[in-house]
Amino acid sequence: MTSFNLQRLTGIDYKPPVPEKGYTNHTLHIDLSKPTIGIRPVTEKMKQVFIGGKGFDLWLLWQAVSGKTRWNDPENAVCIASGPMGGTPAYPGSGKSIVTSISPTTGSVMDANVGGYFGPYLKFSGFDALSVQGKAAGDLVIFIDGIDGRIEIYAAEGLPSDGYALTAALTDHFGQGNPRSISVVSSGPGARHTLLGCLNFSWYDAGRRLSRYKQAGRGGIGTVFADKGLKAIVARCGPVSMDSNKPADKAALKTVARAHAKEIKALDPKQNEMARIGTTHLVPIMNDHDCLPVCNYRYGQDPRANLIGREVYQHLFDPGYDGCWMGCTVACAHGVKNFIPFTGPYQGRRVFVDGPEYETIAGCGSNLGIFDPFTILEINFYCDAYGLDTISVGTGIAFVMECFELGLITADHTGGLDLCFGNRINALELVHQMARGEGFGRIVGQGIRRMKRIFAEQFGADAAMLQDIGMEAKGLEFSEYMTKESLAQQGGYGLTLKGPQHDEAWLIFLDMVHNFMPSFEQKAEALHWFPMFRTWFGLCGLCKLPWNDIVPEDNKDTMEPAKVMKHVVWYADYFTAVTGRQAAPEDLITMSEAVYNFQRIFNLKMGFGRRKHDDIPYRAVGPVTEDEYLSRRERYDTQLVEIHKVDIAGMRTADKVALLRKFREEKYEKLKDAVYKRRGWTPDGIPTLATVKRLGIDFPGVLALLEAHGVCN
Repeated sequence: MTSFNLQRLTGIDYKPPVPEKGYTNHTLHIDLSKPTIGIRPVTEKMKQVFIGGKGFDLWLLWQAVSGKTRWNDPENAVCIASGPMGGTPAYPGSGKSIVTSISPTTGSVMDANVGGYFGPYLKFSGFDALSVQGKAAGDLVIFIDGIDGRIEIYAAEGLPSDGYALTAALTDHFGQGNPRSISVVSSGPGARHTLLGCLNFSWYDAGRRLSRYKQAGRGGIGTVFADKGLKAIVARCGPVSMDSNKPADKAALKTVARAHAKEIKALDPKQNEMARIGTTHLVPIMNDHDCLPVCNYRYGQDPRANLIGREVYQHLFDPGYDGCWMGCTVACAHGVKNFIPFTGPYQGRRVFVDGPEYETIAGCGSNLGIFDPFTILEINFYCDAYGLDTISVGTGIAFVMECFELGLITADHTGGLDLCFGNRINALELVHQMARGEGFGRIVGQGIRRMKRIFAEQFGADAAMLQDIGMEAKGLEFSEYMTKESLAQQGGYGLTLKGPQHDEAWLIFLDMVHNFMPSFEQKAEALHWFPMFRTWFGLCGLCKLPWNDIVPEDNKDTMEPAKVMKHVVWYADYFTAVTGRQAAPEDLITMSEAVYNFQRIFNLKMGFGRRKHDDIPYRAVGPVTEDEYLSRRERYDTQLVEIHKVDIAGMRTADKVALLRKFREEKYEKLKDAVYKRRGWTPDGIPTLATVKRLGIDFPGVLALLEAHGVCN
């Protein structure tokens, strides 16, 4: 075991508040600069408007920062919360944490929904949310002991740098012989040397006798964590039961929890087999529907996709229970045992790999032109060990590879690395360089938005082409779905609050495959309801997978199958049973609207949150190059003729590309208009005064901000 030293700097003793109806009614505030520890009350207004989880995080962050705060300023906060339903061991997917901060890559508010035990352990140690500000001169460890009732801050020396070894050491040290009582939040060297750092949230897998990980990956929150001098935050918690949240109606909670868990257990083996293969089932589905990103989103399918999908990983995953929270029947957090990396510091050693999940397979596999499952496993493992977001790493390297193949950058710029698509050895080398802060990896670790500027200003690359193929928006790298043929999903990426990710709206199948929303108004309605409902999971400490990845057998026969309304009703019952606050399905949407609009206004506070910030690269909208057009020539030619009434006889491919672009960009702008109107926003994408008053978020600071931007009615 690693030898290290922890020197206590400060601490307090406290009596852990007992939850009541899902809330402890206290938040924990730590300033690392001094360091100091404080406990503050949660108000009824805070619970009514912000609900919990992401809502509490946003409110604490709003109070911590000004519009001039940058990600590496001491006042920037890392906020972590669960939610009123978080920590229910019987209800599937109830172990989530939500993390927020000002992002290094976007400059605005970033949030991430993550599994592992920390969120519930934080709450059952007495706190609905945690806010950490300030900066330390050296490495610090925060210890929240909900068993003995103490909070301590330690200066740390000699702790391992990589995530897995760090978590193992701290779990052993603080666990006092009971490692299952410990959850660790940490990052790694990649977070210190890039802007793409993730946070690893641990839980102890008693069956395999090791600590495992889920990631809060997006937007570089791990980089903020590392910049503050935080080595880790450790929570220690006693046994958890159905009584831990002190629900308002325990009998009702048991009833709805049993119903949902029973349904998942019966239907998952017949549907997506999440408990056996996790999200790897998505690979062949996305490939079959031309939605799997291949070679930096140029193409949507590849005949080699079967080499990196469910048929392969079902044989690689270690059998056994894989829930990242107690008793979750979805149990999709699979991993590979006894994997042996062939590069890097773990070369030749047996390791356990947490994953891969679909986003990592697509981002670090097909999108790089890599169809080797073992290379994907190795990238996955090292990203976790180094504290790097696999989505941003994969999408960023894919951008680099296309730039290399197009001659926009050369081996002179990459330090001699051949970065053509499919070069798995050099893709791995970039990951190691990013973790060390060395070589060309240091540039890649800045993210796509900064790479575009560096490539244009320092390497002389074509800025317009870089903009078209650089798959980022708002400074965040795209997650792994092809959107060229789905206008609704283009909006689902571009009109998100924090940047192009899939936890607000995933509408590809409804729009592209089923054509359920042919009009702009129907797309706008979907781009209102789905982001709002998905937001609600982050307010309550829940995972969205039990909602729509396993569905009732008669769901296809309902009026709105995409919404899975039977489950929405169950979630409303679940919320009522825990909090005692009566809720119908429509109330869940209203709860989320308040927080969603508040976050949009928060973006405005940080200098963003307007129409121009909702633009996306053209690669997400249509074919950038002639090669892309020709790969789907029949489809595109038909659209030009039948939809746009263009005579294409004798027309050059380059002219077709330009004409199709004009039509598609016009459609995207019309979609913005429709969505803004449906959400109650101005044509510039700002919530109206009527909207904020209706939702009860008309705080003085909000009203002043709206007035400063000309929104007075």
